[in-house]
Amino acid sequence: MSIANLDSLYTEIIFEHDKRPQRYGLREPFEAEVHHVNPTCGDEITLRVHVTGEGEDAILEDLSYESQGCAMSRASASIMADLLHGRTLAEAAAIVDSFELSMASRGKDPGDEDLIGDGVALLGASKFPGRVKCVVMAWKAYRAALVESGNGRV
Repeated sequence: MSIANLDSLYTEIIFEHDKRPQRYGLREPFEAEVHHVNPTCGDEITLRVHVTGEGEDAILEDLSYESQGCAMSRASASIMADLLHGRTLAEAAAIVDSFELSMASRGKDPGDEDLIGDGVALLGASKFPGRVKCVVMAWKAYRAALVESGNGRV
């Protein structure tokens, strides 16, 4: 049974990550820090990445953040940080690519639960264009931080 309900914007998983965010709080060391703002609703995130090693086998040792805004935005940052922490950059890229593709589908792609885990709970927002930016902001910040750290692709 899938944990996602693509007809619902908010789920228990969203509420849980909003109330008990994973990996929250800015930590050191870090190679890059980015700050993103969603100007349409005021959501904000400051995100740091700490990567060890080189290339796709490099490890995302830490992903820390502080965020403010709606529950969807905060939960998305928590889910993403929990999913990506400790992964190789290649594994993290597969997760991010799959999640972003599902979000772009407008509810037509239920996502690969095995790959994106609790991220499937966010996919209900894909049917609400005004909420998509809230959900993907943290994921875009992660990509930007990797590029800034010298470990990402443009």
